[in-house]
Amino acid sequence: VQLQASGGGLVQAGGSLKLSCAASGRTFRTLTVGWFRQTPGKEREFVAVIRGNGGATYYSNSVKGRFTISRDNTKNMVTLQMNSLEPEDTAVYYCAAGSGLILSSLRLHRQYDYWGQGTQVTVSS
Repeated sequence: VQLQASGGGLVQAGGSLKLSCAASGRTFRTLTVGWFRQTPGKEREFVAVIRGNGGATYYSNSVKGRFTISRDNTKNMVTLQMNSLEPEDTAVYYCAAGSGLILSSLRLHRQYDYWGQGTQVTVSS
């Protein structure tokens, strides 16, 4: 599986961005796809995830109510709509995919097998 993340950029606080993760390779619809973010010197942090085969979604408390993850299996695409952005959302955002993940492992970046290259999101105050 190959993942390509895009859509990052510079935005003012309160603004919006939409990130996209395009996948190629094996059967996309069965994969769990997550978004993680990372700032220098910190551990990669869970943001949101969407399951394959049904599309259940989960969010970190810090983004719940502001971000929305969705998928289009016909296009092998997962998007992350980010609204009401805050300076604390500034990070490199990565999409990741995996299969066979149990509920307790969805937020753990080490459980994911495939990673995109990352896209920078910068929110100015």
